[in-house]
Order: sequence, then C-alpha cells, then structure tokens
Amino acid sequence: MRRLFSAFLLAATLAGAVVALAQTYPSRPVHVAVGYSAGLAPDIVARLIAQSLSDRLGQSFVVDDRPGAGSNIATEFVVRAPADGYTLLAATFANAVNASLYQNLNFDFARDMAPVIGTFRAPTVMVVTPSLPAQTVPEFIAYARANPGKLDYVSSGYGTVPNVVGELFNMMAGVKLVHVPYRGSYMADLLSGQVQLTFVPLATTIGQVKAGKLRALAVTSATRSDALPGVPALAEFLPGFEVNVWQGIAAPKATPPDVIDKLNREINAVLADPAIKNRFTDLGGAVIGGSSADFGKLIAGEIEKWAKVARAADIKPE
Repeated sequence: MRRLFSAFLLAATLAGAVVALAQTYPSRPVHVAVGYSAGLAPDIVARLIAQSLSDRLGQSFVVDDRPGAGSNIATEFVVRAPADGYTLLAATFANAVNASLYQNLNFDFARDMAPVIGTFRAPTVMVVTPSLPAQTVPEFIAYARANPGKLDYVSSGYGTVPNVVGELFNMMAGVKLVHVPYRGSYMADLLSGQVQLTFVPLATTIGQVKAGKLRALAVTSATRSDALPGVPALAEFLPGFEVNVWQGIAAPKATPPDVIDKLNREINAVLADPAIKNRFTDLGGAVIGGSSADFGKLIAGEIEKWAKVARAADIKPE
C-alpha cells in the first residue's frame, strides 16, 4: 500500500509539474532553428511567426539560421536539444524528402520530432525559357515526347524541390526530361535558354514571369493560384498532380503535450491575423493552421509520397 501511495504521489507530482510548465511557458527566450540562410522563404516565414509570438507571449522567439545539408544540420540540432519547448524547428518540405533520401542520418524525423502546427504552403511553378516553342502544358508534353532526352530541367542539387518535382512530372507525364543539377545559381542559364525548364517555389520566379523573362506553364497546387490567376494548375492536364512546398513548427519528441498545445493555440491565433495572411500571399502562399495531429498527417503523407518518387527515380544525395 505504501508503494502504491508513493507511485500515486509521484505521478501526481509529475502531472502537476507539467501543468505548471505549460502555464508559465515561455519563461525565457525560445529558439527556432531554420535550416536555410537568412532571406529565403523558410527564414522569412519563421521570422514572421517568431515576431508575432514574441508580441503575444512576452518572451523573445529567436530565429537561429543553421543552413546546410538540406536542413539536416538544423533538424539534428533540435532533435538533440532538451525537450522543454525552448528549442523548436522550422520544419519544411525538405524534411519529408530527406527522410527517405538520406540513409545514414543520425535521427528519424518522423520518430524523433513532435509536430506542433503547419504554418505556410505555396505551390511551385513550372517555368520555361521563352525561346522554347511550347506555349502550354499539352504542347510541352507533346514536344518532350517527340524529343526524348533532349530537354533539360535544372535544380540546385539532388533531392531539392526542382529535382523531386521534376521527377514526379516525368513519371506522371510519361516524358524523359534530363536532370541538370547546379552547385550554384542556374537562373542565368535558364533566362538565356541554355537550359529549358525548372520547378521552383512561386515567390522565387514571380518577378521574372510578370516581366516576361520566363514563361509560366502551370502551378503545381491543386487549383490555380491567386498570385498568377491566368496560369493553369498542372492538375488540369495531369489529374492528381499536386505539390506544395510547406513549412511548420516541430519540437523534440518528448516535449510536454501541454506545451505543444499552447504553442499550437498561439500560432493558430497568429495565422488568423489578416496581416500575416496578406504577407503569406505576398510570398505566393497561404496559411495552413489546424491541430498538431493535422500537421502530423501532412508530414506522414509527404514522407510516403516522396519516398515513392525517390525510389522510382533512384534519386540519391550528392
């Protein structure tokens, strides 16, 4: 009986400590690790969320850019951090791709991270050099089928957004575009016509598209984008084709549920702010929001989807 009472007392004490932690959280600065350099979309979105949380909760949410290895450096840093809610990850589309692409990671993203909330999503856009004769997606597919192995699509490396989306397009359109990975920027060669095509987040190329320097054939969201309303969705020609680059917040796996719930509530409130919605629109995207379970389902579905593409296309990291 004494042991039972002691166990009950311990459980009650731990439960009380968790509730107290959630009530006082955050009591010191929170760090949000980003796997990309300052000025890129993941960094911009993280800073918008962090500043709003700082204003709402009265503690600093500090963005900590840790670029490299396709965001794996930042992810491992958070995985190894104390599970107390004071070190968070700006999780991205890359985490889902990397889960199957890299075989020797020191962590398992799905197993070692707890989803908090999805924050931002945006389609990629299929852009071609204006010198290419194809004016529409059907014309492009017909041209590619008539010229197998003669059209290139460019990316910034194996496993990056243009690479995996390009391979999904190859599979669903029944074409054979040649992947040309660049270590630096490929934009000058695309603008000059040395390479023909890429798939990139909308915000990256919307300026060149509107200026007529690149031709947008389609966006990869399920429906057309308000940012380019005259550009069709690829799904109009390839039913079921849908790709959105996305971002969210994740925490180390053992982070107390009450802390995750508090972060989820507060970030949902941030995402409901019209100013944040408008800023996301400027970036070519939209808010996600919802529960931590919703974000977990999104991550699981994305890991499964891109694992199939990586296997089918035999994509391997450099």
